Amino acid sequence: MEQPLLSVENLGKSFKDKQVVKDVSFGVKRGKITAILGPNGAGKSTTIRSVMGIMRPDKGMVQYQNYPKQGVPHQVVGYLPEERGLYKNVKIMDIILYFADLKDYPTKKARSRALEYLKKFGLEGKDKVKVEELSKGMAQKTQFIASIIHEPELLILDEPFSGLDPVSQDVFKQEIRELAKNGTAILLSSHQMNLIEELADDLLLIHNGKTVIQGSMEEVKEQYSNYKCVIIGDNAASIFTNVPSVQNVKQDGKKTVLYLERGIHIPTWLSHMPKEVIIQEMTIDRISLHEIFVGIATEQNLMQTVGEVHA
Repeated sequence: MEQPLLSVENLGKSFKDKQVVKDVSFGVKRGKITAILGPNGAGKSTTIRSVMGIMRPDKGMVQYQNYPKQGVPHQVVGYLPEERGLYKNVKIMDIILYFADLKDYPTKKARSRALEYLKKFGLEGKDKVKVEELSKGMAQKTQFIASIIHEPELLILDEPFSGLDPVSQDVFKQEIRELAKNGTAILLSSHQMNLIEELADDLLLIHNGKTVIQGSMEEVKEQYSNYKCVIIGDNAASIFTNVPSVQNVKQDGKKTVLYLERGIHIPTWLSHMPKEVIIQEMTIDRISLHEIFVGIATEQNLMQTVGEVHA
């Protein structure tokens, strides 16, 4: 089995009398995207800052593969923090080259790569523009370029999609996938569940500082995401009362959502649908990562360890 490039074991951190991270363990492998999820205050940023060495954890170990000390060597890691921070009166190219120099990366190579990324991110010809003249989205693209300019082995992205328009989100997603494809180990934190669902290979969901869910995307979906059936049509909720394996029914106008039991055979289940049901549209898929997240974040028992959906 491939060993993680980054290993975090039993990480713990407290502020005064409050323990915000409690025995969190995970690994990030080369060429894989690992996502840390959780509601506000769950301990995501504290975990990331502890990995980066910005904070000193009270307990636990952060180990980088073949590195003789604890922690991550600064030359091999790229970091996009949640709190964006660029020198406002500095030109884009100068700030990117400055970050490259901090990582001991060759200036000539960094300049060439910067021009390529500026073009890819729609910033061609703006290399001499000062940061203070950029829109929020453009500044975020600049900081993203600065975080990857030195070809890091490990890339840590804390809320990278925040404030980006859909087109820019797609550009970021494409680049993140490309970096992983080329072997970069990526640790990603985001509140946008639909984007995580598209990108992540492995998931770590923490709540109140503790690990709640951990595993590959496939494992998590299999364990926690039961099927749901969405029907568009003018139907009363009572019509579905005797349909087997329906655990919960939600209605919003003409939209009816049926949450189904674990392990059902969909073709067989469909054969029990009442003939009087009006179906203008119908989809059947697993409940989303967003629904799992909301269920845990609001502590409404959306899912249990057996995967039952109660919503």
